[in-house]
Amino acid sequence: EMATQAKGLLSEECRDALNKVASYELHVSDAYLSMACYYIEDSEAPTFHSFFQDQADVKREHAKQFIKYLRKYKCKICLPVIKRPDIDNWGTGKQAILSALELENVLNTLLQDLKASASRNRETNLLRFMKKYLDEQTRNISYLEYQLNYQKELETSAQSEGQPENVAGPSGASGQKTESAGNSPSPPAQKIPKPAP
Repeated sequence: EMATQAKGLLSEECRDALNKVASYELHVSDAYLSMACYYIEDSEAPTFHSFFQDQADVKREHAKQFIKYLRKYKCKICLPVIKRPDIDNWGTGKQAILSALELENVLNTLLQDLKASASRNRETNLLRFMKKYLDEQTRNISYLEYQLNYQKELETSAQSEGQPENVAGPSGASGQKTESAGNSPSPPAQKIPKPAP
Protein backbone atom coordinates (compact mmCIF):
# COMPACT_ATOMS: atom_id res chain seq x y z
CA GLU A 1 0.00 0.00 0.00
CA MET A 2 2.84 2.40 0.83
CA ALA A 3 4.26 1.77 -2.63
CA THR A 4 0.91 2.80 -4.13
CA GLN A 5 0.97 6.06 -2.18
CA ALA A 6 4.62 6.68 -3.03
CA LYS A 7 3.75 6.47 -6.74
CA GLY A 8 1.19 9.23 -6.11
CA LEU A 9 -1.89 7.11 -6.64
CA LEU A 10 -5.09 7.04 -4.66
CA SER A 11 -7.53 4.16 -4.81
CA GLU A 12 -10.40 4.71 -7.22
CA GLU A 13 -12.85 4.43 -4.31
CA CYS A 14 -11.12 7.31 -2.48
CA ARG A 15 -10.85 9.40 -5.66
CA ASP A 16 -14.59 9.11 -6.22
CA ALA A 17 -15.39 9.87 -2.58
CA LEU A 18 -13.08 12.94 -2.60
CA ASN A 19 -14.74 14.29 -5.74
CA LYS A 20 -18.17 13.80 -4.13
CA VAL A 21 -17.13 15.64 -0.97
CA ALA A 22 -15.57 18.54 -2.92
CA SER A 23 -18.73 18.90 -5.01
CA TYR A 24 -21.01 18.80 -1.98
CA GLU A 25 -18.87 21.37 -0.11
CA LEU A 26 -19.48 23.75 -3.05
CA HIS A 27 -23.19 22.91 -3.00
CA VAL A 28 -23.43 23.72 0.73
CA SER A 29 -21.45 26.93 0.18
CA ASP A 30 -24.01 28.05 -2.44
CA ALA A 31 -26.91 27.27 -0.11
CA TYR A 32 -25.32 29.23 2.76
CA LEU A 33 -24.69 32.17 0.41
CA SER A 34 -28.37 32.12 -0.59
CA MET A 35 -29.41 32.04 3.09
CA ALA A 36 -27.02 34.85 4.06
CA CYS A 37 -28.25 37.06 1.17
CA TYR A 38 -31.87 36.43 2.16
CA TYR A 39 -31.26 38.07 5.54
CA ILE A 40 -28.84 40.77 4.35
CA GLU A 41 -31.38 43.63 4.18
CA ASP A 42 -33.13 42.54 7.36
CA SER A 43 -32.58 44.84 10.33
CA GLU A 44 -33.89 42.00 12.50
CA ALA A 45 -31.45 39.49 11.01
CA PRO A 46 -31.18 36.43 13.25
CA THR A 47 -28.05 35.74 15.30
CA PHE A 48 -27.09 32.81 13.07
CA HIS A 49 -26.99 35.05 9.96
CA SER A 50 -23.24 35.58 10.51
CA PHE A 51 -22.77 31.79 10.73
CA PHE A 52 -24.36 31.42 7.27
CA GLN A 53 -22.09 34.12 5.83
CA ASP A 54 -19.02 32.61 7.42
CA GLN A 55 -19.83 29.05 6.30
CA ALA A 56 -20.42 30.13 2.69
CA ASP A 57 -16.71 31.10 2.57
CA VAL A 58 -15.49 28.23 4.75
CA LYS A 59 -17.17 25.52 2.67
CA ARG A 60 -15.83 26.97 -0.58
CA GLU A 61 -12.34 26.95 0.93
CA HIS A 62 -12.83 23.32 2.04
CA ALA A 63 -13.83 22.35 -1.51
CA LYS A 64 -10.60 23.94 -2.77
CA GLN A 65 -8.56 21.95 -0.22
CA PHE A 66 -10.16 18.65 -1.31
CA ILE A 67 -9.54 19.50 -4.99
CA LYS A 68 -5.91 20.41 -4.18
CA TYR A 69 -5.55 17.05 -2.45
CA LEU A 70 -6.80 15.27 -5.58
CA ARG A 71 -4.38 17.27 -7.74
CA LYS A 72 -1.46 16.49 -5.43
CA TYR A 73 -2.07 12.79 -6.18
CA LYS A 74 -2.53 13.54 -9.89
CA CYS A 75 -6.17 12.42 -9.81
CA LYS A 76 -8.83 13.42 -12.28
CA ILE A 77 -11.12 16.19 -10.96
CA CYS A 78 -14.64 15.11 -11.83
CA LEU A 79 -17.14 16.85 -9.57
CA PRO A 80 -20.62 15.33 -9.76
CA VAL A 81 -23.32 17.89 -10.52
CA ILE A 82 -25.71 18.51 -7.62
CA LYS A 83 -28.98 20.31 -8.16
CA ARG A 84 -28.74 23.70 -6.48
CA PRO A 85 -31.28 24.51 -3.78
CA ASP A 86 -34.26 26.22 -5.45
CA ILE A 87 -35.51 27.90 -2.28
CA ASP A 88 -35.10 31.67 -2.41
CA ASN A 89 -37.42 32.39 0.49
CA TRP A 90 -35.94 30.91 3.66
CA GLY A 91 -38.94 31.99 5.69
CA THR A 92 -38.63 31.65 9.42
CA GLY A 93 -35.32 31.21 11.13
CA LYS A 94 -36.38 27.68 11.97
CA GLN A 95 -36.79 26.76 8.30
CA ALA A 96 -33.33 28.09 7.43
CA ILE A 97 -31.70 26.22 10.33
CA LEU A 98 -33.49 22.98 9.41
CA SER A 99 -32.21 23.33 5.82
CA ALA A 100 -28.68 24.06 7.07
CA LEU A 101 -28.79 21.05 9.41
CA GLU A 102 -29.92 18.79 6.58
CA LEU A 103 -27.02 19.99 4.40
CA GLU A 104 -24.47 19.56 7.20
CA ASN A 105 -25.76 16.06 8.00
CA VAL A 106 -25.48 14.95 4.36
CA LEU A 107 -21.97 16.41 4.20
CA ASN A 108 -21.11 14.59 7.42
CA THR A 109 -22.30 11.29 5.89
CA LEU A 110 -20.14 11.88 2.78
CA LEU A 111 -17.12 12.63 5.00
CA GLN A 112 -17.76 9.47 7.05
CA ASP A 113 -17.98 7.49 3.77
CA LEU A 114 -14.67 9.00 2.67
CA LYS A 115 -13.12 8.09 6.02
CA ALA A 116 -14.39 4.50 5.68
CA SER A 117 -12.94 4.28 2.14
CA ALA A 118 -9.61 5.68 3.32
CA SER A 119 -9.51 3.13 6.18
CA ARG A 120 -10.36 0.22 3.88
CA ASN A 121 -7.64 1.27 1.43
CA ARG A 122 -5.15 2.12 4.20
CA GLU A 123 -4.80 5.69 2.94
CA THR A 124 -3.17 7.02 6.13
CA ASN A 125 -2.32 10.45 4.64
CA LEU A 126 -5.94 10.96 3.64
CA LEU A 127 -7.18 9.97 7.12
CA ARG A 128 -4.82 12.54 8.68
CA PHE A 129 -5.81 15.20 6.13
CA MET A 130 -9.54 14.89 6.72
CA LYS A 131 -9.60 14.69 10.52
CA LYS A 132 -10.04 18.46 11.01
CA TYR A 133 -12.98 18.52 8.56
CA LEU A 134 -14.80 15.81 10.52
CA ASP A 135 -14.12 17.66 13.79
CA GLU A 136 -15.55 20.83 12.29
CA GLN A 137 -18.70 19.01 11.12
CA THR A 138 -19.35 17.88 14.69
CA ARG A 139 -19.06 21.48 15.93
CA ASN A 140 -21.30 22.90 13.18
CA ILE A 141 -24.02 20.32 13.68
CA SER A 142 -24.12 20.85 17.45
CA TYR A 143 -24.24 24.66 16.94
CA LEU A 144 -27.19 24.36 14.52
CA GLU A 145 -29.04 21.91 16.78
CA TYR A 146 -28.58 24.39 19.64
CA GLN A 147 -29.98 27.23 17.50
CA LEU A 148 -32.88 25.05 16.36
CA ASN A 149 -33.89 24.31 19.96
CA TYR A 150 -33.79 28.03 20.71
CA GLN A 151 -36.04 28.79 17.71
CA LYS A 152 -38.51 26.15 18.90
CA GLU A 153 -38.53 27.73 22.39
CA LEU A 154 -39.19 31.14 20.82
CA GLU A 155 -42.14 29.74 18.86
CA THR A 156 -43.59 28.07 21.94
CA SER A 157 -43.32 31.22 24.05
CA ALA A 158 -44.80 33.36 21.25
CA GLN A 159 -47.76 30.99 20.96
CA SER A 160 -48.33 30.74 24.71
CA GLU A 161 -48.37 34.53 25.01
CA GLY A 162 -50.72 34.76 22.02
CA GLN A 163 -48.32 37.10 20.24
CA PRO A 164 -47.46 37.00 16.56
CA GLU A 165 -44.47 34.78 15.97
CA ASN A 166 -41.11 36.46 15.72
CA VAL A 167 -38.84 33.50 15.32
CA ALA A 168 -35.92 35.28 13.70
CA GLY A 169 -34.24 35.70 17.08
CA PRO A 170 -32.57 38.80 18.46
CA SER A 171 -30.02 40.59 16.32
CA GLY A 172 -26.47 40.02 17.42
CA ALA A 173 -25.09 42.57 14.97
CA SER A 174 -26.13 45.79 16.71
CA GLY A 175 -24.59 44.89 20.06
CA GLN A 176 -27.71 46.24 21.81
CA LYS A 177 -29.63 43.98 24.12
CA THR A 178 -33.16 43.35 22.96
CA GLU A 179 -35.87 43.70 25.58
CA SER A 180 -37.02 40.25 26.58
CA ALA A 181 -40.81 40.09 26.65
CA GLY A 182 -42.24 38.25 29.62
CA ASN A 183 -40.73 34.82 29.99
CA SER A 184 -39.45 34.42 26.44
CA PRO A 185 -36.21 32.43 26.30
CA SER A 186 -32.92 34.28 26.31
CA PRO A 187 -30.82 34.01 23.14
CA PRO A 188 -28.32 31.18 22.98
CA ALA A 189 -24.91 32.13 24.31
CA GLN A 190 -23.13 29.40 22.39
CA LYS A 191 -20.34 30.83 20.23
CA ILE A 192 -20.31 30.34 16.50
CA PRO A 193 -17.83 27.52 15.81
CA LYS A 194 -14.56 28.76 14.38
CA PRO A 195 -13.29 26.98 11.24
CA ALA A 196 -10.14 24.91 11.57
CA PRO A 197 -7.06 26.87 10.41
